[in-house]
Amino acid sequence: MLKKLPYAIGMLLCASVGFSQTIVPTTPQNRNVVLEEFTGINCVYCPSGHAIAQAIQDANPDRVSLINIHTGTFANPSGNQPDFRTQWGAPIAAQTGLTGFPSGTVNRHVFTGNNTILDRGQWTAASNQILNMPSYVNVGVEATLDINTRELVVNVEVYYTGNSPEPTNRLNVALLQNNTKGPQTGGGQGNNYNHMHRLVDLLTGQWGEVIQTTTTGTFVNKTYTYTIPADYRNVDAVLRDMEIVAFVSETRQEIMTGSRAFPNYTGLTITNDAQLISIEPIDPTCSDELSPVIKVSNEGMNPITTLEIDYSINGQSHTYTWTGNITTYQTETIVLPSTPFNLQANNTLNISLPNDEDNTNNTASIDFEEAPEGTSSIYLHIRPDQYANEFSWRITDSQNNVVTNGSGYPAMVTTIEKVNLPAADCYTITIIDSFGDGGTRLEIKDLNGDRLFYAVGDWGSQRDGNFSTNGVLNTNEISIQSVAVYPNPVKDILTIQGVENAELAIFDILGKEIIRKSDISSVESISVSQLQAGTYIITLSRDGEMTTKKFIKL
Repeated sequence: MLKKLPYAIGMLLCASVGFSQTIVPTTPQNRNVVLEEFTGINCVYCPSGHAIAQAIQDANPDRVSLINIHTGTFANPSGNQPDFRTQWGAPIAAQTGLTGFPSGTVNRHVFTGNNTILDRGQWTAASNQILNMPSYVNVGVEATLDINTRELVVNVEVYYTGNSPEPTNRLNVALLQNNTKGPQTGGGQGNNYNHMHRLVDLLTGQWGEVIQTTTTGTFVNKTYTYTIPADYRNVDAVLRDMEIVAFVSETRQEIMTGSRAFPNYTGLTITNDAQLISIEPIDPTCSDELSPVIKVSNEGMNPITTLEIDYSINGQSHTYTWTGNITTYQTETIVLPSTPFNLQANNTLNISLPNDEDNTNNTASIDFEEAPEGTSSIYLHIRPDQYANEFSWRITDSQNNVVTNGSGYPAMVTTIEKVNLPAADCYTITIIDSFGDGGTRLEIKDLNGDRLFYAVGDWGSQRDGNFSTNGVLNTNEISIQSVAVYPNPVKDILTIQGVENAELAIFDILGKEIIRKSDISSVESISVSQLQAGTYIITLSRDGEMTTKKFIKL
């Protein structure tokens, strides 16, 4: 491992604006957010925290800095797992009142009680509160990174527009690494989870460097020179993925404000090179319009300010001119215009970037399918996780009108909803998790038992899917009023009366199938003496129609 070079620090303090600062504003500003999230690769619900924090930053990209600190038992690696911990994480966590994961602090501020720690459901409101609070100090940061020597030079400027209540403050500079692929329990991506904003080092030590003067007009200009090692705890230190966060704290706690930056890279040999990293996968669709989404990175020294993107859908060609600014090693997600096309059973999208110094990374293509077609009578099989109150769904038609929706299902129990859609059309099912971690399993089947949609696992805050219908409705319903289940509660023999030639299934309260019988008679007797005491659910299905009943085993 390469050793850290001694810090080269220049500092200037003055009581007026008689200087030539370049990157820090000198007028009063509101506070910026620094959200420190305590996380770990073996934490089931930590991906939910990552998603919530990222949404906060996405809503305020210039005013929110995220620092993911891997610490605690959930961060302890086992077997071949990578070690994302640092020497800095445990002391930071120790002063927060941390008890569970994922948790975090927003500017190390005490919002309620005596501790700074917040659970993930509190981060958004806390961040909005901080963003509306005035700050007596502003922070600006910029950096350059030589890809040959691995030398990082960070310049930080601090300006006081008011007096700090503390005679001294502390300047902190954190080095983060993005886009590290690795394991994550609960992430739904196995060993390919994309770890972002991962703390790898603190250039200013555990609690930052002391600022000796904290009165109105004070200007601080500091430069840090640091050689990035080849790895951190045997995890490769990838130069293109580095990020810097600088912030001022009053003591070891209350962070007044902060700022973040990506390095400007030097030492590159290629001047102009746009790389097409990926095309966002396209779910099966019944729409005849498509708005492709691509990700592009800049692999050259010159910033990319315009791209003439050629793309074709099923052989029909189009061109879109993008404008913006992508600096070296940074990426941009580009949404191409909504484009009509002739939908086929199997479809192909081709993307091509303009010729540059490396044309081997300029093209890509993906295939996608037409959405399945089913009957207009459909059945939603819904099984929420233990946080069922977070789940809801809606179905919209091709004109984006909400046709039907639902919520309020019991936790850890399969509920079957029948929906008769009004006409043959292209429909969109949208499932929503208000907390952002998914978890509910939902399957849609038609009268013939064909699957039209399926979602399971950590699908995030929202997932959409398309399917079309042919207008066929089911008229052979099993009437719930006509089905009798007795005795209830039951000890030995349960009788089901009122439906014949149906399929019967009995599930426990966790959704595990216990008994299944086909072609039952109009009066069916079932021995339940072997079942444990508790609540059970009966499903009765015939010709695509289904109903449910509950009984209690004594």
